Amino acid sequence: MAMMSAFTLNVRPDNIAVVTIDVPNEKMNTLKAAFADEVRAMLKQIRDNKALRGVVFISAKADNFIAGADINMIARCQTAKEAEDLARQGQQVMAEIHALSIPVVAAIHGACLGGGLELALACHRRICTDDGKTMLGLPEVQLGLLPGSGGTQRLPRLIGVSTALDMILKGKQLRPRQALKAGLVDDVVPHSILLEAAVDLAKQERPIGHHLPVRERVLAGPLGRALLFRMVSKKTEQKTQGNYPATSRILSVIETGLAQGRSSGYDAEARAFGQLAMTPQSQALRHLFFASTSVKKDPGSEAQVGPLNTIGVLGGGLMGGGIAFVTASKAGLPVRIKDINAKGINHALKYSWEALDKKVRRRYLKAGERDKQLAKISGTLDFSGFAQRDLVIEAVFEDLDLKQKMVAEVESHCSAHTIFASNTSSLPIGDIAAQAARPEKIIGLHFFSPVEKMPLVEVIPHTGTDEQTIATTVKLAKKLGKTPIVVADKAGFYVNRILAPYINEAIRLLSEGERIEGIDRALVKFGFPVGPIQLLDEVGIDTGTKIIPVLEKAYGERFCAPASVVSAILNDDRKGRKNGRGFYLYPAKERKSKKLPDPAIYPLIGASGSGKLSAEQMAERCVLLMLNEAVRCFDEHVIRSARDGDIGAVFGIGFPPFLGGPFHYIATSGAGDIVARMQQLEAQYGARFAPCEPLLRMAEQGVTFWSEKETEDVN
Repeated sequence: MAMMSAFTLNVRPDNIAVVTIDVPNEKMNTLKAAFADEVRAMLKQIRDNKALRGVVFISAKADNFIAGADINMIARCQTAKEAEDLARQGQQVMAEIHALSIPVVAAIHGACLGGGLELALACHRRICTDDGKTMLGLPEVQLGLLPGSGGTQRLPRLIGVSTALDMILKGKQLRPRQALKAGLVDDVVPHSILLEAAVDLAKQERPIGHHLPVRERVLAGPLGRALLFRMVSKKTEQKTQGNYPATSRILSVIETGLAQGRSSGYDAEARAFGQLAMTPQSQALRHLFFASTSVKKDPGSEAQVGPLNTIGVLGGGLMGGGIAFVTASKAGLPVRIKDINAKGINHALKYSWEALDKKVRRRYLKAGERDKQLAKISGTLDFSGFAQRDLVIEAVFEDLDLKQKMVAEVESHCSAHTIFASNTSSLPIGDIAAQAARPEKIIGLHFFSPVEKMPLVEVIPHTGTDEQTIATTVKLAKKLGKTPIVVADKAGFYVNRILAPYINEAIRLLSEGERIEGIDRALVKFGFPVGPIQLLDEVGIDTGTKIIPVLEKAYGERFCAPASVVSAILNDDRKGRKNGRGFYLYPAKERKSKKLPDPAIYPLIGASGSGKLSAEQMAERCVLLMLNEAVRCFDEHVIRSARDGDIGAVFGIGFPPFLGGPFHYIATSGAGDIVARMQQLEAQYGARFAPCEPLLRMAEQGVTFWSEKETEDVN
């Protein structure tokens, strides 16, 4: 039986050939190596048909053109040479499309990313829909790769070097209007007339090439170019801390093509693609990609999902306001906020108004759409309008009595099927449900701050939560655009539990005489987005340290922070960014970036601030404690799999993505190596560095966390 074809060629009566892309049995069109022969045969048909006047490439999928190349192809490559050959094959197919003597037009609707945009770049013209789903970009850098089918060479020549560098180095995606402005597409049209408009474009003469803006023409000269590459290279190095090898390769490949001509450029691109595919960084980033795809498909429970038509939120503070905002804007669900005073409700509504209005000003959103989303949020001081809510999210103060009172009120004012989801960061869900009439409907749903930016949520069933409640809560989390992991109801859950020893160790380094900015710099260099001391300032020192006694009570000694330091800081009315003074000072009128470490901290906590350790030594102490705690969580079934543990750490606290998460990192370093490093620190600094039992076991038996089955599921 012949394989169903992904590319179908139809010749219209007006002699325009329409190539429809529709990968069978897949939601997304992705490019596979197996298609090369099929496309070549089709291009030959087009060349042989002398009556043809033009060609249009269009997708049959509802919401994507081509979402990229199939990443499994790269995972199957054993050597750099194999991956390089893949790239060369892609380049050749694109070159054949570009070489057609009649106009070729890409008609784009939905995601046009990676190899999909490279195919569109190989066409002579591009037209896209004005739909919100339409996005154009080359996100390969996020997988530790570079565009390998000609993208590094065609994009800079089409839209200019500086815009192209911005897109390729950051994996930045352009919306339709931005793409038009950049010269990436020739026209933007409503979806209903996409094909007709593309056909009209294909009937015109082939374009001579559009003119770059003056600035880009200057940069195209050797002098302007050298300057630009030097500047961008410096900026990129600052951002990546040298941890992502793909970025420097992208720069050198683009520069090669511009300085030595296209054929050298294509050659350098394919070679770099092959070598990058084999780097541990790309393997870790691809591992995360597969892991997050797999988490997004995981329903959390096999049970039937309950209704999710209307949502309630208790508390209009920062968290409540953020939760209401994503419920209305991301999930498109009506949400009602209850607070004890009007100020809280107004605060939450103002928060949503400002967030949406900013999108209107930046042209992400039409004003009508903003108003439609705002109309989904309402507020009340009592429980009116709560009777039919399917799920109520509680975001009040961390106080057990208060939360139990909320449970009782929801149970008396809402319906029997209403789920009560608590956004607690430290209180056990079992305790919150202790006096409930319907404990099976109670669950934890832990968001991270700021709600609209942080991608992770922890879903926390207690022992009495029923399966339908789990399935429904996981479903809601996904509707809110979040990545949910299901974790056990133990102190600190997963994310805060592995974060606490890391933060504690940073405070300990401070009390031993290390400098505030030295500690932060060490962990940023290691790959975290911000250092641990700055992180405390951002979440609020009072909030951030509240969980430490809870963990200490549950797990003992190893969670004990240098208490005198913490209390000295708090007693000096230092809360962090929110009140302008923490470990750093935040001058009121200055821009955000102007924070300065406060030297008054050192005498306040009785430390020298002289700084003795290297960045590596500081990072190692903080990170190894986090890894050790993650292994304990795995062993105690706090997380359901190593996959969830990696996703939780990367999406929840910014564990360096190029290391693939704590479990991937342990697997690639080898448990034996981690154990040896910990034992060395144990001898030097004491028992908190003792490698835990399961880690020792792994080192002895040489096993990893990834059972064969799990790896197959993920890859």
